[in-house]
Amino acid sequence: MTTGSIDPTRVTLREITEDTVVSIVKLSVAEHQKGFVATNAVSLAQALFSKEAWYRAIYLGDEPAGFVMLYDESLRSPPPATPSVGVWRFMIDERFQGRGVGRAALLQVIDHVRAKEVFTTLELSYVPGEGNPEPFYRSLGFHHTGRMDGDEVVLALDLAGSA
Repeated sequence: MTTGSIDPTRVTLREITEDTVVSIVKLSVAEHQKGFVATNAVSLAQALFSKEAWYRAIYLGDEPAGFVMLYDESLRSPPPATPSVGVWRFMIDERFQGRGVGRAALLQVIDHVRAKEVFTTLELSYVPGEGNPEPFYRSLGFHHTGRMDGDEVVLALDLAGSA
């Protein structure tokens, strides 16, 4: 749904709480996108069992609009000498797509990763197919690595450059 661009300063990343978890689990991508990303319920369940999971709800104003989760090796205790980080999950609810919410949120995620000052690249992957998010990721500076993660194409962003 495209209803014009939003003010990117209205997009925030927030911790998920007991009071907000149900609204985050109810968010969903469009039907034709469901093969590209796991549900938020599955993502939150996986986060419970991963020390490397860093996750946030994406809000537009006071409305839940999406979900992001990183796989961040710097969260291990102790962290590896050269930790890596990747976008494990990223979804924008179908009602908020096409309005700049995803771009504003992912730019904040990139800023969060850069601010840690321990990573040289941020990786993510996508499932190939019609309607995949590759053009969106490429517009933010992600480039092909030539690698696959199972059947997903791996992209990377040089964190020393600008998004």
